[in-house]
Amino acid sequence: MTAPIAMTRRTRPNADGRKLIALGLCAALILTLYVPVFPWFQVADQDALYGAMGLKASVIKKLTPDHSVLTFLSFVETSKQGVLGFWAFLLLIVSAAAIVLCLLSVFTYFRRRRVPEGKGMLRAYSFFQKGMLLSFLSAAGTMGLILFANGHYGLRGFMPGIAPILTLAVSLVGYGISKRLEKAERIICREHGFVEEFRRNWVLFLFLVPCFVFFLINNYLPMAGVYFAFTQFNFRDHLFASPFVGFKNFEFLVRSEILHLTQNTILYNIVFIVVGNVLQIFFAILISHVTNKRLRKISQTMIFMPYFVSYVILRVLVFNMFEYEVGLVNNFVTSLGMQRIDFYNTPGYWPWLITAFYLWKNVGYGMVVYLATITGISTEYYEAAQIDGANIYQQIRYITIPLLKPTFIILLLYALGGIMKGQFELFYQLVGNNGTLFNATDIFDTYVYRITTTQPLSMGLGTAAGLFQSLFGFIVIMVTNVCIKHKNPEYALF
Repeated sequence: MTAPIAMTRRTRPNADGRKLIALGLCAALILTLYVPVFPWFQVADQDALYGAMGLKASVIKKLTPDHSVLTFLSFVETSKQGVLGFWAFLLLIVSAAAIVLCLLSVFTYFRRRRVPEGKGMLRAYSFFQKGMLLSFLSAAGTMGLILFANGHYGLRGFMPGIAPILTLAVSLVGYGISKRLEKAERIICREHGFVEEFRRNWVLFLFLVPCFVFFLINNYLPMAGVYFAFTQFNFRDHLFASPFVGFKNFEFLVRSEILHLTQNTILYNIVFIVVGNVLQIFFAILISHVTNKRLRKISQTMIFMPYFVSYVILRVLVFNMFEYEVGLVNNFVTSLGMQRIDFYNTPGYWPWLITAFYLWKNVGYGMVVYLATITGISTEYYEAAQIDGANIYQQIRYITIPLLKPTFIILLLYALGGIMKGQFELFYQLVGNNGTLFNATDIFDTYVYRITTTQPLSMGLGTAAGLFQSLFGFIVIMVTNVCIKHKNPEYALF
């Protein structure tokens, strides 16, 4: 078994060198074909097509006969042909993903020696193959879009350029070469592919089918609604034919309150994450050191119970506490001979109140996770520390807190992923539509809710704000994960 592998190792550079060069040329050619100077769409009969579209002369002057896969959406926006927008948008996403994967394959190839167990080349081949598949899909999608557009307008207005035809051929050749090289690499690395893995563990994959279907229906298919962010939605044309407006919805957000909303949402969430986790760890440690079992259960239940209080009930409690005329706090203040406090017209109080009620409601729930981690710590560590003379504070500092670090990092990463997602129920129930308090309490979620309910046709604005939230959270969690992976690789999510 050793001899063939050794022979393969010696002969691979000579035998596969030309194939690697061919792969590099395929990747370079694919990336070049996506450059806007290469035509993917060509207008064959301009007068007939523009007449069928009902375009004015001023609009026709702005249009060019040739369009790339990266610039075709500008044609859709200028000509206001929303019926082509959604499919052109999908085509652009697939094409961008193909470009990214081809670049990742090149990047991984040059960094292959840093990947453990000699699997760097396998990763490079994997990225390359996915890039070739998406390139093939983008070229095939271009052909499909042309057929759809010609069928919609009833004439051969669009014709494919040279780029999609070349992309079809190059992606097939590149994929075939990559599969052959990957097969040889798997023999060297003693790795088997997905087909062999599926054959060995098909029962386990079968159990994944319900999970896959669930996420497909509830998470991935609704992502098509992201297209709302780039349209001026109207019910007559529905999602797939509403006018494509590009980044105008995002421009509106930038010109309005996006910076203030971003600041409010991030600052609130930073306080919630930092102070919340500190208090959760603090109470978890306290309860873990309560020796009386009955007292321990009572304490844990009392801290955990506020989590089950409805936000509607919380609103009633807050209103009865801070209302100007009959509120509990103002009655107490007037009984001391002081003036009433108008909480609902004074924004300065509410950051503190919102933070306090958030912590009151959620500390007990988060504490359970840390308490479970502390329970799982072996008692041998504490017994050894006691023998060495460590007191309870030293045991907490040098045993409990360090062993809580992995749990804290995982929870921190999950929390940072939603750093732009505010606690909508909390803010909406406590503040409602009180415009006086918006400057101090308005976050993205409440803003999106208002513009989508008060202006029913502003779905594009609401979706644009939600997409900004998701992308911001994605970037934050990716950067944080990279930083953690650099310091402590075993604590990173991936």
